[in-house]
Amino acid sequence: MDDPAQAASQPPVPQPRLKPGTPSLLRELNDRAALELLLAEGPLTRAQLSERTGVSKVTVSQMLARLEERGLVRVAGEQAGGRGPNAALYSVVSSSAYVAGLYVEADLVSAAVADVAGNRVADVSVDPNGVDDPVGMVREAIGRACESAGIDLPDLSAVVIGSPGVLDPRTGAPRLAVNLPTWHEGVLDGLRDALHTPVVIENDVNLAAMAEHADGAAAGLDDFVMVWLGGGLGLATVIGGQVLRGSGGAAGEIGWMPVHGTLLPSGHEHPGKAGLQALAGGWAIQALATEHGLGGGSAGDAVTAAVADARAGGSRGPGFLDEVAHRVAIGVAAICVVLDPGLVVLGGPVGHAGGAELATRVAAGVPQICLARPTVVPTAVHGEPVLRGAMQAALAQARAGLLGSLGMEL
Repeated sequence: MDDPAQAASQPPVPQPRLKPGTPSLLRELNDRAALELLLAEGPLTRAQLSERTGVSKVTVSQMLARLEERGLVRVAGEQAGGRGPNAALYSVVSSSAYVAGLYVEADLVSAAVADVAGNRVADVSVDPNGVDDPVGMVREAIGRACESAGIDLPDLSAVVIGSPGVLDPRTGAPRLAVNLPTWHEGVLDGLRDALHTPVVIENDVNLAAMAEHADGAAAGLDDFVMVWLGGGLGLATVIGGQVLRGSGGAAGEIGWMPVHGTLLPSGHEHPGKAGLQALAGGWAIQALATEHGLGGGSAGDAVTAAVADARAGGSRGPGFLDEVAHRVAIGVAAICVVLDPGLVVLGGPVGHAGGAELATRVAAGVPQICLARPTVVPTAVHGEPVLRGAMQAALAQARAGLLGSLGMEL
């Protein structure tokens, strides 16, 4: 039982302020429901909106008239079929809000702009080329994307940036980004001042997991983990549909995971030759590929070459994949001992290149190390998963802003 004295010392929890059940509140609720449906499902007729909201067609007509007057909804066409005149299809005015998403890496900045309906209207890439001004670099990338989209910078309702590293969960500012030494605590405030719009920085693996949750291998599941395999290693843990960040924002930095037989990581130094990073990180996989006479170049290229060899029936590929899977299974088993997830998604360039061949081997290897028997699958999000996750997060913010503009006070 809770201590009454302690309970009495806690500040009262603020309760939501709801307007009385007035006609204006009911109109706002109805308008919000209609707009939310149109954002989620696309063009709908009055009859379809009536069926989904449970209100009469007359009320739906009034809702649509108010939303049209606000410039949020328009007639997008007609739906043929049945007797009588064709039914008008209503959709959200796509230009009522725009968002930008970015993926900032050490050697590339990818930026995209989309309208509130989710249509991408611009994509650009910028080479940082040793630039030591991250605010200016990001602003340039967003500016070029906006110019390509034919909009102005102030037209953006939300900007979400994906980057590697640890973020302060209280402020959202970067706390440690080994591969981005100029990515420091003042960057977020600097970006907000420079762009004059809401800006969020999110861990890249977390965004990739959000994309996987939206329409990838974890679609429809609220509990899973994504293991990012690439030059660096990362983990995104999704529980109840929410990403677990940890008290200091360091949840998921599995490159630092101590592993028997490797050096112990030291403080904030990158664990390139220590911990799980030394076993399954990019340089380790590249060295392993060389030992097997495969690939060359980057780690991703080496794994791609090995997988191609294995699929073609070559003699070197299967052995290489077996060893990669064993190393990855050691890390996955350590994760499973703590979290016991039902689904493990292998993402990142190595997870994508390894595909089902790697995932099947990892799934077989984990139960040999621990009691867990997770389903292990490769990522189903192909092409820019971090950027896609950033766009989805930015769209969610912009859409929430549109819904909030309807005046309902909570």
